[in-house]
Amino acid sequence: ITGIGRDHLPCMLLGLAEGCDGLRVGLEDNIFLEKGVLATNAQLVERACKLGELAGRTIATAADAREILHLTKHV
Repeated sequence: ITGIGRDHLPCMLLGLAEGCDGLRVGLEDNIFLEKGVLATNAQLVERACKLGELAGRTIATAADAREILHLTKHV
C-alpha cells in the first residue's frame, strides 16, 4: 500500500491495520518526514520498519525482498 504526500503516513497505518503485506515508501511518494521537515529515503524506510514492528509484522531484509520479488542480486 502507498499514499502520496500528506496521505502517505495515514495510508501506511491503515494498510498495516488491514493486514497489507507490503508498504511502499520513498521520496517519489512523499518528500517530508513531518510537516516542514524534508526526509531522506533512509528515514522513510526506518519509519515504515518501526511502524511494521509496532504492528507485530516481520520486516523483510533486502535478501528476503529479492526472493519475494524473484529478483537476482547483481554484484
